[in-house]
Parts: sequence; structure tokens; C-alpha cells
Amino acid sequence: MTLTSLVIRYAVFAAIATIVNLGAQRLVLQAGEGALFFAAAVFIGTLAGLVVKYLLDKRWIFADTSTGISEHGRKFSLYTAMGIVTTAIFWGMETSFWLIWGTEMMREIGAVIGLAIGYIVKYNLDRRFVFNRPLEGLTG
Repeated sequence: MTLTSLVIRYAVFAAIATIVNLGAQRLVLQAGEGALFFAAAVFIGTLAGLVVKYLLDKRWIFADTSTGISEHGRKFSLYTAMGIVTTAIFWGMETSFWLIWGTEMMREIGAVIGLAIGYIVKYNLDRRFVFNRPLEGLTG
């Protein structure tokens, strides 16, 4: 896989996870308004996006073919741990935009910016700590 194809694939998967995340948030926010619904929406959206991104990254970015509940559990736990910092970036940006402008559109713009920054950081953490075998065949 070339570096260009890796970057494109990762960006597409990040976009898919972002759409899943924001879609889940919208579903929760349809149930009501206010801080409690906002917090639930952010949490549920983040969880949905995390699961989708893990499954895509494991197979198509890091070519990890390991199987078994214990192996998936270990890697998903590490993957999630690496996401704590990046989730703070995402939540901080989304919440800031929501508090400053108070509109759904600006909340989502903040979410997209936060997710984009977070995904760049997350790739590097995942490559080093979760799927830490060298990527074979990667060319410039």
C-alpha cells in the first residue's frame, strides 16, 4: 500500500466514523434538549464512531488479522485508551463551539474540527501502541 492510499483510506474511514458519530448524536438529540441530552448525545455518538473506526482500522489500515475475544478485547482496550486524549480534543472543540455559538450547525462544525485533529493524533498513537507491528509494503 502506498502512503497516499493509506492516507486516503484513513481519511475515508475517519469520515465514515464521523458520520456515524454525528448521526447517533442527532438521534439522541431528537429525544430532547438541554445539557443532559447533549452529554448523552456526545457519549453515544463517540462510542458508535469508536467501534466503527476500530473495526475499519484493524482490518484495512493496520492489516491486523488477529482473532479471538481476548485479542480483540486487549486491542480494543488499548485502542480506546489511545482515544482518551483524542476524545478530549474532540469533546473540547465540540463543546466550545456549542457554548460559544449555541447552534447545532456550529456544534457540528466544532465536532468535525475536533475529530479531524483527534484522528491525526490517534493514528500515530495506534500505530505505535496498539497495532505496533511494522506496516509491510508501505511505500512513499
